[in-house]
Amino acid sequence: MTDTFAPHAPPFCPNPRCDFHRLASTHWRVHRDGCFTRRRPPHRVQRYRCLHCRRHFSDQTFRVSYWLKRPDLLPRVFHRLLGCSGFRQIAREFGVSPTTVLTHAARLGRHCLLFHERERPRGPLTEPVVLDGFESFEYSQYWPTSFHVVAGARSHFFYGFTDSECRRRGRMTERQRRRRARLEALHGRPDPRSIEREVAQLFSILAPEPQALDLDSDDHRAYPRALARLPHLSIRHRVTSSRRVRTPENPLFPVNLLDLLIRHGSANHKRETIAFSKRRQSAAERLAVLLVWRNYMKSFSERKRDGSPAMRLGLQSGRLELREVLGERLFPSRIRLPHRWMEYYRRTTRTRQIPRGGEHRLSYAF
Repeated sequence: MTDTFAPHAPPFCPNPRCDFHRLASTHWRVHRDGCFTRRRPPHRVQRYRCLHCRRHFSDQTFRVSYWLKRPDLLPRVFHRLLGCSGFRQIAREFGVSPTTVLTHAARLGRHCLLFHERERPRGPLTEPVVLDGFESFEYSQYWPTSFHVVAGARSHFFYGFTDSECRRRGRMTERQRRRRARLEALHGRPDPRSIEREVAQLFSILAPEPQALDLDSDDHRAYPRALARLPHLSIRHRVTSSRRVRTPENPLFPVNLLDLLIRHGSANHKRETIAFSKRRQSAAERLAVLLVWRNYMKSFSERKRDGSPAMRLGLQSGRLELREVLGERLFPSRIRLPHRWMEYYRRTTRTRQIPRGGEHRLSYAF
């Protein structure tokens, strides 16, 4: 994909403090203010000046590759993130540093969060949904992570996710128990009610208004407590054992298939891998890329090559190409993310053993 998006005229002022940033109006006045050249396409970039706030900007301001030195990497990194490649593998292939790949992956994750927020269905959910927790870990296996994912029972639309820190459990040797105790004494113990809180937050995002909702899930003990935190929803909750065979007849099949696609396409969630995510924040960004691909780009059936989950919900008329997904830069000041997803955008999700993980604080490329 060539980064060639350029509007014939600026669609709005990119300055969030300008009155014409969110307001589309014929009264907005903008003046052409020269141009500049650069080494990569497009080589000539038109500059502008808003006559209301006096801010200068250019065509490049409205491209998703704004302030990137290697915009040609964005589409290639997008595909590699879905092709089960680790950051170092991608970096070796393109001859760049792993930090460069991390920067592009974070940019793609933020863009995909905004893209999904703009495109996802509004109003009451029109189909039953299926809830599950996708288990992984960050930094080391002593810090398990659960991503709470919700999929449509009929459309298989991936509605959204949140995450929780978990305490390592299961069979451990005495030496492993002592090491867990030392790590928890040093870094703190994960909140035992994190799953309950995060599942409730996820449904508050997906169904903020009162409605009746049909929900299928496994027999996780935290789910009933989470649903009790949502008095505005009338939920008919059906429970299916997680040990039931995972066939299409299983009520949990849509989310079981989603879990399978996540493990199949994401190197950081493979079993016994060295490509695991060092930060939960990075795993969330990568999952946001998969969310957009699954909902808007991938066909419902690989064999039939039919419509996407978004098409089955009536959100799109056709499956999107990558050039359409990355066709324009999206602004968080124009697309208001829910507070929980805004934490992913700002990169404020903390990893206990990396307390100074970098946040997203760029002034112009926010």
